[in-house]
Amino acid sequence: MIRKAKISDAESIYKIINSWAKKGRLLERSLNYIYENIRDFWVYEYNRKVVGCCALHIVGWEGLAEIKSLAVKKEYHNKGIGKKLVLRCLEEAKSLGVKKVFALTFIPSFFLKLKFLSINRRQLPHKIWSDCVNCIFFPNCHEEAVIYTIS
Repeated sequence: MIRKAKISDAESIYKIINSWAKKGRLLERSLNYIYENIRDFWVYEYNRKVVGCCALHIVGWEGLAEIKSLAVKKEYHNKGIGKKLVLRCLEEAKSLGVKKVFALTFIPSFFLKLKFLSINRRQLPHKIWSDCVNCIFFPNCHEEAVIYTIS
């Protein structure tokens, strides 16, 4: 079941995201960051446990948003959970009047299957790079940018 995250989900979200961050697959997030941005998060719950998460972060008045922190516990991979979380974020983006949603990812093929298009990161506004300066891979990032246009 997909639902908006609650304060009580913060520690589970933190553990899921940072389990992948330790493997270099996601940007690490502090528990404080998750609490401060809990309204951005959706979670996938299975048997009353959070097994996946994804955030939709509004970037600014340009009608742009970012998919962030998409993570699913390894034992729940290949069940369509990540896809469902992204689609829910796209639905929310559309309801908010967002025109375009982008993601920075190590796995662009996942997003390309969902009709995102590859773009050059330099096409994105400079203010999105605020997270990048805190990343262990900065300035030698290997994430790729993808974007989805909402019709």
